[in-house]
Amino acid sequence: MRAGIFATPRPVPGRLLPALGGLLVLLLALAVFLVAGWDLAGWALGAVLWVGLEAIELLLTQLRGRTGNLASSAVLAFGLSFKAIAVLAVLLAAAATRPHLAAAAAIVYVLAYTFQLGLSLITYFGGPR
Repeated sequence: MRAGIFATPRPVPGRLLPALGGLLVLLLALAVFLVAGWDLAGWALGAVLWVGLEAIELLLTQLRGRTGNLASSAVLAFGLSFKAIAVLAVLLAAAATRPHLAAAAAIVYVLAYTFQLGLSLITYFGGPR
């Protein structure tokens, strides 16, 4: 069996560059909302979701560092589940009352999250083996 790119162990890269990339996307989205004259509530909800979930991720990263391997896996699983459920719950509640607000918030959040994820993958796979 051949060892592929996923079989090569690498150190965990820093989270600062991807977080700054997500923040840059949020700022660009704010500029687009302002220039287009769109309601800033959609941008604000998406930005609050992204920043809030980044804060939760930072907290869970601190908790993972203090526990053993099994407990660390449980914290990671809880964090992933909680973040997905929290985003969906907030967006569904917003969609029930103001669909355009929820759509704008979802687009802002998804763009920031996707750019951050892309930068995380680039720093991970582009780093030393």
